[in-house]
Amino acid sequence: MVTIPDGGRALMRDEKISDFLARLADRVPAPGGGAVAALHSAHAAALLGMVARYSTGEKYADHRATVERVIAETDGLRNAALRLAGEDAAAFTAVTHAYKLPRDTDEAKAARSAAIAAALIEAARPPAEVIGVALAIIGLAEELLPIGNRNVITDIAAAAEAARAAAATARVNVEINLGGIKDETARAELAAQAATVDDIALRADRVTAAVREEIAK
Repeated sequence: MVTIPDGGRALMRDEKISDFLARLADRVPAPGGGAVAALHSAHAAALLGMVARYSTGEKYADHRATVERVIAETDGLRNAALRLAGEDAAAFTAVTHAYKLPRDTDEAKAARSAAIAAALIEAARPPAEVIGVALAIIGLAEELLPIGNRNVITDIAAAAEAARAAAATARVNVEINLGGIKDETARAELAAQAATVDDIALRADRVTAAVREEIAK
């Protein structure tokens, strides 16, 4: 088992955008596509939270309960996405360390193989969770679309497209790990989560199409 000291999660949450992008562009193992997928979902959640906050007051009194729930849920999803961005970077770093373990004896080779297999499962979990976050965001976008403030309706489409990007990016980061995962139960669970991405994309299409149709009137 490979354990990596992790100050990276707090760093990613608190660092400047320019500093994160510099690390992303650098020749280092992490952050990478998995962290980017998580941040796509954080952007999506934040956009929906903004639309919901613009959809409060007397004019929206009939939908107050829904709007308040959307605000609470999107705030929670945004925080979850930031957590997953850090977890993804830490998990991928653990994979690179597992591959560097010694293999000079049969015992060392077996220990290295076991460490790699375990690390790959842990590396696939954050992007799989990102897909779940994206799915939740699409559902909230669908709820907010008919009742949200029309002055910021395009941001619902922007949120849907960010959620789609999050899911599609996370899916390939799940799939790249599946080949090395020997645990059939874990493999099946991760593959099932990845299989939901096509539905997320289809629903994002519908949200964006509805927004474009409305702004074209």
